[in-house]
Amino acid sequence: MINADSIASMRRGVYLVNCARGPLIDQDALVAAIDSAHVAGAALDVTDPEPLPIGHPLLTRPNVIITPHIASSTAVGRRRLFEHAIDNALAVLDGRPASVVT
Repeated sequence: MINADSIASMRRGVYLVNCARGPLIDQDALVAAIDSAHVAGAALDVTDPEPLPIGHPLLTRPNVIITPHIASSTAVGRRRLFEHAIDNALAVLDGRPASVVT
């Protein structure tokens, strides 16, 4: 998790990007780091909660970009997602395990 300690260990002026999961970043620590200029800016495709409530401090910072959780919305990404879903459905219908994780 990215918290106040891990942000403090980053180089001053860093840009923070999160397109994985919202809870990975302590957003209060991020706001404080942006306000102190330790973090120069942030690009967030995910937040916690999602969407952020009206009036959340990250929504008012000019050096923060927040997108509506669309990082996977490329043509290639969507095609891969659909192909994987179809492959899993066909495997189940064929009696084979689908997406086995060991």
